[in-house]
Amino acid sequence: MHNLQLSYFDIHGGRGEPIRLALAIGGVPFEDHRVKPADWPAYKPSTPFGAMPVLTVDGRAVSQSNSILRFVGKLSDLYPSDPLQALLCDEIMDAAEDANGLLAPTHVIKDPVELKAAREALAAGKLAAYVASLAGHLDPESGWFADGRMTVADLKVFTFTRYLRSGRIDHLPVDLVERVAPALIGHHDRVRQHPGVTKWYADHGVSY
Repeated sequence: MHNLQLSYFDIHGGRGEPIRLALAIGGVPFEDHRVKPADWPAYKPSTPFGAMPVLTVDGRAVSQSNSILRFVGKLSDLYPSDPLQALLCDEIMDAAEDANGLLAPTHVIKDPVELKAAREALAAGKLAAYVASLAGHLDPESGWFADGRMTVADLKVFTFTRYLRSGRIDHLPVDLVERVAPALIGHHDRVRQHPGVTKWYADHGVSY
């Protein structure tokens, strides 16, 4: 068994959350190293590419969230062994990353009028299209994205859907997912009701 430390911000969300969930669901021991925002500038130079999450495996630091997620998915039996199903899993993880990336430029916009316009445009255009496309990739029989079961791709989309519905993104309608991709609401609830996910949030005192 590898000695694992996951370093990410002290929040319940973001790119580190699917990794934490996968490890917890799989019963894989790891150190949950949470970096406070005030400590980030000092910690950043020690990361491989100046970003988190970072997974330290037996003393070796590795970054890139989807690469880490694939690795821990294999450890947790949440990543397909069939090459085609693995491809479908990867496709969804990368698409979710791209969708999340659409919001990134708006986080640095200071002018409130410009910010409002940028996010409203995303909600009516590219972001809405990405979210709808994600829903369209759900398998109608299993309700999951790949392998006929919950995989790390589902954890990735679950975290993203949760973020979009959180009300924490100014000028982004909280009902965006409900309007353009209602199937993702059922998917979100299936992931949330998984015993491992329920236990993780209960253990960390996160109300949902």
